[in-house]
Amino acid sequence: MNLNQIHNVYFIGIGGIGMSALARYFMNIGKNVAGYDKTKTQLTDELQELGISIHFEDSIDLIAQEYLNKENTLIIITPAVPKNHSEWNYFTSNGFNVKKRAEVLGIITKDTFCFAVAGTHGKTTTSSILGHILYQSGVDVTAFLGGIVENYNSNLIGSGKTVTVVEADEFDRSFLHLHPNLACITSMDADHLDIYGDASAIEASFIEFSNKVTTNNLFIAKGLPLKGKTIGINEEANYEAQNIRIENGFYVFDINTNQEIIENVKFSLPGHHNLSNALIAFSMAKSYGLDNNKIKEALATFKGVRRRFSFQIREEKIVYIDDYAHHPTEINAVHQAVRELYPNKKIMALFQPHLFSRTKDFIDGFAESLSKFDEIVLLDIYPARELPIEGVTSNWLLSKINNPKKKLIEKEEVLRTFENSNADVYITIGAGDIGEMVKNIKKVLYEKI
Repeated sequence: MNLNQIHNVYFIGIGGIGMSALARYFMNIGKNVAGYDKTKTQLTDELQELGISIHFEDSIDLIAQEYLNKENTLIIITPAVPKNHSEWNYFTSNGFNVKKRAEVLGIITKDTFCFAVAGTHGKTTTSSILGHILYQSGVDVTAFLGGIVENYNSNLIGSGKTVTVVEADEFDRSFLHLHPNLACITSMDADHLDIYGDASAIEASFIEFSNKVTTNNLFIAKGLPLKGKTIGINEEANYEAQNIRIENGFYVFDINTNQEIIENVKFSLPGHHNLSNALIAFSMAKSYGLDNNKIKEALATFKGVRRRFSFQIREEKIVYIDDYAHHPTEINAVHQAVRELYPNKKIMALFQPHLFSRTKDFIDGFAESLSKFDEIVLLDIYPARELPIEGVTSNWLLSKINNPKKKLIEKEEVLRTFENSNADVYITIGAGDIGEMVKNIKKVLYEKI
């Protein structure tokens, strides 16, 4: 497919974080962009402010005439769209060029120098740090990201034509569409078992992805069963973070590359998982040929990603953090980071489970990770693309949490719950629509200060 012959790009599911990055990209290169989504969100508001036409009802009649010309229109769909979606069915049955987001990313990145960031956790943060390093170092880059980077208030960095940074998503085996030159794998925990069936199938998929580059061009977190350049935190590896300390709220550490030691690298995102993400981004940028000092400067100025350990309030009396964590490993990472920063404070976490299948597959892991907070509050499971599974409920998860300070509430009770709590540190966790509540929670907590 030749993108030069495409004038119009229509998205079904335009409000998705990955889809909206593509929408921004096509708008930046001069295409007409419009789309549908089932829900109005902060992301769709931001796209509409850019001038992109979006409607929220599944109806052919609401699509502008120019997008119904199949000769010069590309339709991009998200895997989450239901099979009975009338707009999707109209485009497929009328011979339009319909592609999944991952296929389009494959086409865009094929003729570029492509950095691909894979892993069940850490993709968005690592690719955002990497995109920031490359952009700040003057590289002609476009980074397609799965989160809004605070430095740019966007999930797209740059509009370069020669270098791309992409998240290599294992969901639906999407990452096998990509053509990476340098790749990394941050983690390989079991996830998406509704797609894969078991952990060994996920591992096989990651191995297939890793074979797209030579071992010299693959960067892996230490301990993964793959051959590549290893990344370690206080452990022997090809790139090792050592002498780690906290100064004025920043991590300061040295990087040992086995050929040299780069001293006093500064990075502000808390948690050892984020140190690992920063180290992977550093090693890939260095391998590409960037100067140590330029990479160091960029790492020191990286402000983070919206909903990734995102400080909403950071006052002496009250701290409020919002995080996208939706897997037990990610919740453990949030807990490690918050305890390291606030060792003697009372921490309350509000968690919205994401997907019935994921809750069922990792119920004991969720219970164990959530039990570690001083107080835990649950919301009902956010279904996303799924129908309910009998017996899989937040009540079941609540019964397994080993913590006397636990309760299940309705969304309507969220603000009152925060208002009545005497915690010092508050965290909202989850990948559903919990992010839409952050603004109002923040308001309520500010009134307590």
